[in-house]
Amino acid sequence: MKIWCFLCFGEENKKREEDMERGKLSDESELKDSEDLELGFYLGLPGNSDCVGGGGGSKRDLGGSVVERESEVLEGLGLSIGGSGSSCSSRGFEYFAPSSGKGSVICGLKLEESSAVVKNEKLGWDLQIKRAKFDVSSFQESNFAPAGSSIVESTSLHGAGSYNDSQNLLIHLEDEMLHLPSVSMDGANADSISISSSHINGGGVEDMGVQMDLSDDLLHMVFSFLGHIDLCRAAMVCKQWRTASAHEDFWRSLDFENRNISVLQFEDVCQRYPRATEVNFSGTPSIHVLVMRAVSLLRNLEALTLGRGQLGDTFFQALSDCHMLKSLIVNDATLGNSVQEITISHDRLQHLQITKCRVFRISVRCPQLEALSLKRSNMAHAVLNCLLLHELDIGSCHKLPDAVIRSAVTSCPLLESLDMSNCSCVSDETLRDIAIVCANLHVLNASYCPNISLESVRLPMLTVLKLDSCEGITSASMAAISHSYMLEVLQLDNCSLLTSVSLDLPHLRNIKLVHCRKFVDLSLRCLMLSSVSVWNSAALHRISITSNELKKLVLQKQESLTTLSLQCQHLQEVDLSDCESLTNSVCEVFGDGGGCPMLKSLVLDNCESLTAVRLSSTSLASLSLAGCRAITSLELTCPYLEQIRLDGCDHLKSAYFCPVGLQSLNLGICPKLSALFIKAPSMVLLELKGCGVLSEASIDCPLLTSLDASFCSQLKDKFLSATTTSCPLIESLILMSCPSIGPDGLSSLCWLKSLTYLDLSYTFLMDLQPIFRSCMQLKVLKLQACKYLNNSSLEALYKEHALPALCELDLSYGTLRQSAIEELLGFCTHLTRVSLNGCVNMHDLNWGYTNGQLSDLQILCSSSRVDTSKTVQLPHRLLQNLNCVGCPNIKKVLILPTAHCEHLSFLNLSLSVNLKEVYVSCSNLCFLNLSNCYSLEILKLECPRLTSLFLQSCNIDEEAVESAISKCTMLETLDVRFCAKICAASMVRLRSGSPSLKRIFSSLLPN
Repeated sequence: MKIWCFLCFGEENKKREEDMERGKLSDESELKDSEDLELGFYLGLPGNSDCVGGGGGSKRDLGGSVVERESEVLEGLGLSIGGSGSSCSSRGFEYFAPSSGKGSVICGLKLEESSAVVKNEKLGWDLQIKRAKFDVSSFQESNFAPAGSSIVESTSLHGAGSYNDSQNLLIHLEDEMLHLPSVSMDGANADSISISSSHINGGGVEDMGVQMDLSDDLLHMVFSFLGHIDLCRAAMVCKQWRTASAHEDFWRSLDFENRNISVLQFEDVCQRYPRATEVNFSGTPSIHVLVMRAVSLLRNLEALTLGRGQLGDTFFQALSDCHMLKSLIVNDATLGNSVQEITISHDRLQHLQITKCRVFRISVRCPQLEALSLKRSNMAHAVLNCLLLHELDIGSCHKLPDAVIRSAVTSCPLLESLDMSNCSCVSDETLRDIAIVCANLHVLNASYCPNISLESVRLPMLTVLKLDSCEGITSASMAAISHSYMLEVLQLDNCSLLTSVSLDLPHLRNIKLVHCRKFVDLSLRCLMLSSVSVWNSAALHRISITSNELKKLVLQKQESLTTLSLQCQHLQEVDLSDCESLTNSVCEVFGDGGGCPMLKSLVLDNCESLTAVRLSSTSLASLSLAGCRAITSLELTCPYLEQIRLDGCDHLKSAYFCPVGLQSLNLGICPKLSALFIKAPSMVLLELKGCGVLSEASIDCPLLTSLDASFCSQLKDKFLSATTTSCPLIESLILMSCPSIGPDGLSSLCWLKSLTYLDLSYTFLMDLQPIFRSCMQLKVLKLQACKYLNNSSLEALYKEHALPALCELDLSYGTLRQSAIEELLGFCTHLTRVSLNGCVNMHDLNWGYTNGQLSDLQILCSSSRVDTSKTVQLPHRLLQNLNCVGCPNIKKVLILPTAHCEHLSFLNLSLSVNLKEVYVSCSNLCFLNLSNCYSLEILKLECPRLTSLFLQSCNIDEEAVESAISKCTMLETLDVRFCAKICAASMVRLRSGSPSLKRIFSSLLPN
């Protein structure tokens, strides 16, 4: 049996392929007898075995040809087509057919595991356009046979064969509809897809052809994006795809990394693709033998990658025969057999990488070499003869002595980049010689070289210098570095002896100083500087920076920093968080004339030494002073300031914002604020809640719409009068717990033509006439705990129709008597939300009924001690929400249909501990809360739209609850937790009594 590469036929099989296309091989026994059938190349495990999957040794048809497959997929590279690397060939088409062995239908093509003979003479195949056509002459009068059955004289695809041999579709025509079974992955009958027969009438048959082909050029372009595994899978689709996927353009780079490929297999690949230019043998067994065959067979080899193995000296001797080689990469390998020195000699090699390799001595003679890496290689001697070398990496070559490094580097006069990090033997003398010979050296990495100080080294052409963790670098080294006038990047991390840095480098762009424990002073005059990284330098106390390119400066946690000087014309962001030693003088740096004319964001969080911040800037837009607990005075003249943070400024006493561009300001977090002056043309929201000692305030905000001065107990009428004059657009005013506000201040509310929300809770008001006269547009009035209001204080509301726009009224915790409350609720029918929480003088909520016909609920009420002789005719109400929480003297609630509460949807009577009887009939009530009404005994409800009823901790029995919810046809939630008279067994009865219930909350466990 012959092994061919990547599913391509050999010349000797062309005749057999043609015979199979003409139908000469019609019996499966003929296929078993053939010896030279093609085996698709799977790049891996050699050897053959019988196929055990699918059709029990059935042969597969690839691209219109019947091909024998071996049972074991060659697993070396795992490039099995259409399945896992261990699956047998009979399952190569498992992406399109189920692996269970049962047949399936794909777009009307039946896939069968049986060995039915293909009748090629019935195929309707268009060889010009390579597509399948529907042959009307082959229409059957029955549907497709069940999946898994054998169909003789009809189309059958053997396993994963090409559709080229399967064009005689079985299509059932019934009731002028064409039924095509859909894909069935489990062999069961699937739903049919119906297509009108008008599509196949007359000349429409040709139009129904399923277009399957792509042009060769387009297919070539698409395949150029695929890897080798996907190309092998694509080769199983059809002959055109197989031919396209085998194009040599896709196989110029052969990747055998970590794959078990034999020498014989690799030779077959080389014979099939002799023009391959790249080969990767990393992690491949027998790496030396394979690479020797590659060197001898692939004459166009340009790149070779090797690793994790042993390479003998004969390989390096044979490299000279590989004339086209340009790149050689060897990683983690043992070089040589018995000789002590490895010589790499090649006339055209340009890139050489020998990393993590074990070798005693190495000699490189490559006149065209441009880049060489010996990083982390365990060698004691290296000789270089590479006159054109530009890049050299000998990092972490610990065994290379100083003299060897000097000799190797100085032999490369055109060197531009040198990495000698972690070469602990390098000295200043070596660097001096390198500087003399390598005049074009631009990049030097000498990190972790403890013996260098650079004090006598001059490298004028350097652009990148890395000296991380160099213990010999001190402040004296800066003089040598300053001679590198082309320097752009400088790294000095973990230089423990470095105390100061003073540089004047016109091209420096990036400097890093991290974890320099003794670093004290930083002075940079670098006009091109764009990045400064200074972290965890605990001793740093002075910084001076001059730059025209620096836009962001972050100097967090510099605990000793006291002096900061900046001349940065384009600096926009500064972060000095946790710089605890910064003093008030830092504000001069960031103000107008301080050297940062374009500063937009300044962060001074947790700078605990700041006591007075005075800042005048025409560019500043954001200021953060969070955690600056020592600040007592704040003065800002920043017309474009839009955001400020003062969280944690607990000792701020005076604040001056004139002018600022703020739109909102919260000073409620400054409890010691006593003086406030604000001029903010754009401010719309001001919160002074909790400024209990604020006695002097001037607010000039013409666009202000919301002012919260809650608990500002020192504010007087003068403040309110001045504020209403300067802020005429206020809509919401909260003066809760402002006892110093009196009638004079309230009279000034007439200037607020847009006032709709007023909160005067917890004040000492006795007369509300200034409000009734001034606030004609008021919609919400809150008078909680205004204990000095008497029964006549609200007469204007229901007698004189004051505040006609009022919708919400809060009289909670007041001292109004029952009669005043009843008159208010009886005549203020325009109110939509009323709160009477904690009203101790409220005894009953009784909204009566007429002498007309009574509803069932009214009749029930009559039998329960309701006096029907007292009738009250009530007007229609707009009330939607009524809160009577915690009213201890309410004993009875009676709301009947005659109360005309058609809009009432929310009723809260919780914590009314003496409430005993509740009679409610409201057509739109949705929420009723009677929780913690411990005395509740009688509950009568006629609320067809009630959805939530809360009876938590009520002393009511099961019968009363069941009767109450019987007429609540939309009830969904019932809470009877901690109801002592309701047992766990009652849950079933309650649920049956109200079928709409979805949730019953109970604290009892079911029996």
